[in-house]
Amino acid sequence: MRILITGGRVLDPGRLDGRLNILVENGAIAVVAPPADLAPNLCPDAQIIDAADLLVVPGLIDLHVHFREPGFEYKETIQTGCAAAVAGGFTAVCPMPNTRPAIDSGELTAFVLRQAAAAGLCRVYPVAAISRGLAGEALSPFAELKAAGALAVSDDGNPVLNSRLMRQALTAARENGLLVISHSEELSLAAGGAVNEGPVAERLGVGGIPNAAESIMVLRDIALCELTGAPLHIAHVSTAESVRAIRAAKDQGIPVTAETAPHYFTLTDEAVMACGANAKMNPPLRAEKDRQAVREGLADGTLDAIATDHAPHAPAEKAGDLAKAANGIIGLETSLGLSLRLVAEGVLSLSDLIVCMATRPAQILGLDNRLVPGNPADLTIIDLERRYTVDAAAFRSKSRNTPFDGWSLSGCAVLTLVAGRVVFDVRL
Repeated sequence: MRILITGGRVLDPGRLDGRLNILVENGAIAVVAPPADLAPNLCPDAQIIDAADLLVVPGLIDLHVHFREPGFEYKETIQTGCAAAVAGGFTAVCPMPNTRPAIDSGELTAFVLRQAAAAGLCRVYPVAAISRGLAGEALSPFAELKAAGALAVSDDGNPVLNSRLMRQALTAARENGLLVISHSEELSLAAGGAVNEGPVAERLGVGGIPNAAESIMVLRDIALCELTGAPLHIAHVSTAESVRAIRAAKDQGIPVTAETAPHYFTLTDEAVMACGANAKMNPPLRAEKDRQAVREGLADGTLDAIATDHAPHAPAEKAGDLAKAANGIIGLETSLGLSLRLVAEGVLSLSDLIVCMATRPAQILGLDNRLVPGNPADLTIIDLERRYTVDAAAFRSKSRNTPFDGWSLSGCAVLTLVAGRVVFDVRL
């Protein structure tokens, strides 16, 4: 099948920004050219996608999602997670391994990929477990994981508390071409906490989690990254101290990258007062100074990527006692709209936002999603002017745990293509 995308503003940061047409053939980008050189009459057999007044960008990539399969399919499946992803404009996602059983073998990694292929929506790049069973005691078989299709390893949901094991993980990952993703949490400091340590925790009468519970482990893992020379990616950065540590590490040439999530640059812990457990996650929402530091970290490139940490839960798991409620919120279908607020508020340029949501995630994973002939036709088409109200009841995700239900947002994906195939079209 041939597809011709016409009339859109094509933005491929650092390469293209202008009115261009894109011809897709056999799932790949064939030609990118001005409309006069690639008019519909020159492609009479092509399906036309009219992108006038729309933005066409490399497919968005989410470095951090939880799809819950196997073991917790009542919260989300790979199929429903992928459906939520393409509705949010994501052409690729990286599901974390904290399933039941954990993704700690080649067989289980292959299972994830089979389920993704059956879903037939977005690309899925499995993140396998650093340690067997996420127990933090012995390394998973990294060579086997790589051969089965894993691109990264993480014990996300659990920190690797044993520093020697984390050093071994970084060394083994470098040898096997895998990226280590750090869940940075000092459990002895976080234990018993439900929300950020401070006035909100005191008003709610629940235990608090200090910023140091994150930043201490960020500093440790940066030190191990420097020691081993292995690339390290820091997940879900939420504190000013972590941003400062990552900035200093980058200034020293240490091979560290980092992500944050829309909730950390949009909300503070005050949101828990209004939204209860739907604003409870780990790491928790922090104070205003941390929110500003995260925004500054994105603006100056200290934080490389915006990831959702999409974490579905059933309603009962978010009900009742705040201290006992499950951590996490869903984010695939709100991420782009929330992130575009950074552009409207002057924190990021539009080009810089696409870097954070598409270009840098691809580079971190060792992928090439540039809009050049021969590359897979993974594209996101965005209507920057489309206004809408977030309706959690209409999400493609199985779960509804979001603090953003009812928010008014501007800008969303209206069409998502993966390998030259339309997998989401807001018109349908």
